[in-house]
Amino acid sequence: MGFAIGMVALALQVTATPATPPPAAPAATTAAPSPQLKQRTDDVVALLGGSGDFDAVFAPSFRAALPKAKLDALIAQITSSLGKPTGVEKVEPVGPLMARFQIGFERGLLNAEIALDPAAPHQVVGLLFKGAEPRGPQAATVAAAIEQLAAMPGKSGFALSKLGTGAPVSIAAHAPTMPLAIGSAFKLVILAELVRSIEAGERKWADMVTLDGSALPGGGYAQQPKGTRIPFRELAERMISVSDNSATDILLFQLGRQKVEAMLPVVGFTDGGPRNVPFLGALEVFKLKGVDGGALGSKYLAMPVAQRRAFLDGPVRDTPIAAIPAGLFQDGKPLRIEQLEWFASPNDLVRAMDWLRRHFDGPAGADLRAVLSKNPGLPEPAANWRYVGYKGGSEPGVLTMTFLLQGKDGDWYALSGGVNDPAKAVDDLRFTGLMGRALDLAAPR
Repeated sequence: MGFAIGMVALALQVTATPATPPPAAPAATTAAPSPQLKQRTDDVVALLGGSGDFDAVFAPSFRAALPKAKLDALIAQITSSLGKPTGVEKVEPVGPLMARFQIGFERGLLNAEIALDPAAPHQVVGLLFKGAEPRGPQAATVAAAIEQLAAMPGKSGFALSKLGTGAPVSIAAHAPTMPLAIGSAFKLVILAELVRSIEAGERKWADMVTLDGSALPGGGYAQQPKGTRIPFRELAERMISVSDNSATDILLFQLGRQKVEAMLPVVGFTDGGPRNVPFLGALEVFKLKGVDGGALGSKYLAMPVAQRRAFLDGPVRDTPIAAIPAGLFQDGKPLRIEQLEWFASPNDLVRAMDWLRRHFDGPAGADLRAVLSKNPGLPEPAANWRYVGYKGGSEPGVLTMTFLLQGKDGDWYALSGGVNDPAKAVDDLRFTGLMGRALDLAAPR
């Protein structure tokens, strides 16, 4: 079970420690790139084009974190979207052995960052693909970025709102009330229930959860022995920052499924409707989508809500993980994203981020602020915003990104966008590029 819902931004990051986004790069220098940088950026382009020597280009630490087979799969994803690479078009050094650079392709441009080992032969130790953009002028306004997002295959929604003491005030939108499958963005509701329970005095961030041996989906805790003790704070951070599915299921069932469901209208998940009840765990979704060719999910969908609860707590729980087909999701084909998922509109996600923001000054606030901001989603926002909180979501056919933002003027905003395509995987390079552009354009100047 290598697939993890919710890795939109991280899927494009390749470093020696790929689960942790690197800090924002320093301001670019005006110096020409060093010969080492020029050679290694050219080497990356060669590999993108199907040639080059993987072992010679990348340092051992990089190769251990990202084997060649996985890099080849990422390259196939990039070239299917952009065509063949045409060469390095721009290099902006940020030090002797670090640079931002732009790679030309037949159908667009790919923004990237690279870091080299200081020791000869200066192999690549860090590589980050940050999003694609079409050739020619970029969108000049948020409205233009929204128009390009709306033109992507499938259905899409977008909302940019200013946050204050009342309801969010819309600044720009496209189908903002349309419910979409949201992948791991559902984890915001679990986080909200944890915050509520802390503020009610029922729990503390430092309280420990003891693993009871129940089956868990892939993640950092799936192989931990029964009796392992983990603080709520650690579980929440892992759930949000790296979308750890094992941390998610631990929290969901420790907090209580129905208590999390009760938070849906509280945080503003009102457009998603009754499809979010019962509120599914990650492992339950894997089983419902994959076991017996989806037959388990078909039985579930045919039941009323009361029977679905019993079915989840009986036959679904008791179905072994081994019954989930190996390689589920790896072919990139969407699986019942309109029936077996979590659902919310862009406005729902904006309201959820606003609810969390309003609790920054409460008993749970300092840790909550840190948990939401550990992974900013995209590398660039920190340069334009004082604070960036983020949660994304993905599976084949599903992509969503939601940001909580504080401008340098102190005002608060939320931005959320998503695309669903039941026929094929969403072009995540295109989507993240457009969301990054909208994020940049939305920043108060």
